[in-house]
Amino acid sequence: MRVFLAGARGAIGRRLVPLLLHAGHEVTGTTRSVVKGGELKRAGVSPAILDVFDPSAVLDAVRAADPQVIIHQLTDLPQQFDEALISASYARNARIRIEGTRNLIAAARAAPVCRFIVQSVAFAYAPGPEPHWEADPLNVDDPVRAETVRAAADMERQVMDEPQIQGIVLRYGLLYGPGTWHDSAVRKPSLHVDAAAQAANLAIGCGRAGIYNIADDEGIVSIVKACVDLGFDPEFRLRQ
Repeated sequence: MRVFLAGARGAIGRRLVPLLLHAGHEVTGTTRSVVKGGELKRAGVSPAILDVFDPSAVLDAVRAADPQVIIHQLTDLPQQFDEALISASYARNARIRIEGTRNLIAAARAAPVCRFIVQSVAFAYAPGPEPHWEADPLNVDDPVRAETVRAAADMERQVMDEPQIQGIVLRYGLLYGPGTWHDSAVRKPSLHVDAAAQAANLAIGCGRAGIYNIADDEGIVSIVKACVDLGFDPEFRLRQ
């Protein structure tokens, strides 16, 4: 299958690329960097060097790739764990989730694409009984993370309200593992980066349109739907 992976050199994208290629998919991956574009090409991915905030560039890249599926794994987070840098990244991430998603969906609509998979967050539920199910409300009035949660909610709405495309939202736990801020789980709900990548890979051909919690089985969020419909396994790890 032809897959357009937005954010192919991010923490999840780097772990997802080998899974996609091993499954036999033809992958086009985006990056803003010419150097990283060369890395993608050497890995067997067709690079698309672009700025997701440039709607014309996104449209041209998607049309050139002619994908059947788009996977949106874009973020703009610091590589190291630094509270000041993380706080400074909130506005950039919110813009990606709102404006970047809008541009990707417009390109998907024009392509046309049959399925759109996007990463969201599983740590934004409003206070209430646990485990949280996908239908539980998000805490859009969170005094600390309101900008993040509202942007995620807007992104989810864009994807789920698009009538021409099967939208799949993967609500990820807090990542740990290679290429993330932490080697092991620090806060709940947690999620190993390899299991996050595998969930996106599974969502290409499994599951109905909808929202799925993707996290470790810790009782904070319910992962029953993801395990049954997608075949998600929180214990999955890459061998490399």
